[in-house]
Amino acid sequence: MELGKKIRQLRFRAGFTQEQLADRLGIGAQAVSKWENSVAMPDISLLPLLAEVFGVTIDDLFDLTVEQRMNRIENSLDLEEELPQDLYREYEEFLKAQLASETYQKRATSLIAFLWWHRMNSAGIHARRYAKESIRMNPGEKDCQWILQKAEGHVVWDWNLANHNAAITFYRELTEKNPDSALPFLYLLDNLIADHRADEAEEVLAKLRKLKDANPVMLEAYPAYIALARFDEPKADAAIEEMLVKFAGNGDALFEAAQYYARKCDYRKAISLYEEAHEKDSRRPRFTDALMGIAVIYEIMGDYARAAEANDRIISLLRDEWGMTEGTSVETAQNERNRLLAKVQG
Repeated sequence: MELGKKIRQLRFRAGFTQEQLADRLGIGAQAVSKWENSVAMPDISLLPLLAEVFGVTIDDLFDLTVEQRMNRIENSLDLEEELPQDLYREYEEFLKAQLASETYQKRATSLIAFLWWHRMNSAGIHARRYAKESIRMNPGEKDCQWILQKAEGHVVWDWNLANHNAAITFYRELTEKNPDSALPFLYLLDNLIADHRADEAEEVLAKLRKLKDANPVMLEAYPAYIALARFDEPKADAAIEEMLVKFAGNGDALFEAAQYYARKCDYRKAISLYEEAHEKDSRRPRFTDALMGIAVIYEIMGDYARAAEANDRIISLLRDEWGMTEGTSVETAQNERNRLLAKVQG
């Protein structure tokens, strides 16, 4: 249904004349008439007020399908750093209503998780800011350090808090219930390796090798990380180099090798591999991960100019390959570039 016809229908349902609706919106009655006759469209700034007057959502004004509304929510969460409280509520109510639908239940559940993560991340931005200000004012006191650790993922010294047993338990149960799906095995391996539980990781990797959808590159990369978990660096290095020979020129193998050497603080080699992985990546649009790795490493090395340049490349990639000129990803890269350039200038 066209927007003008929808406005007319909602006006009739609410029992308003064109003049009464115009008064509520602070505009002339002639404008309402033009909308309803498809001569003109309401200014976008009036849509929230129109929705409020009629007691509907903005999406309801356009008669979007469930699929379209879900796409709109996902795009909004991807592009906006922070959403107004009323919009969070609107999204949550709509998505919860879809949980009873066999068609949309799976995606609605995923989007509700995304919605709450988005809200948590938005709140985390403010938590980080004020925690840092507090710590700067009281550097000798613990006070807000735990908040910053939670908000930014800082290292926790206490093993009781730092271990990943909860995640390991969850993913182990998931692999037992879904023995033919490779992805849960990968997450289980990641957490086992992080806790140096190498023997268990070996057992999980053996099960992963039997699965049809197991990523062949990761099957060669994990032995290196298991070796590192056992503090056997020569064996780990040999496994990565063997992977590079076996998958010569493969972008995924190059990227995993770059990640490995970055973790070992072999930064020059990591940058070289990240660059090659980015160059060899035949997908379009490409992801920004390799460039992000390069930017972080250059900052660690104190080369802020090159770190800023890497963020420029991220911005260009988002614009040229993803068609993004605004949104959270672009703004983050721009802010990082500006922060790093400020360091260059002293």
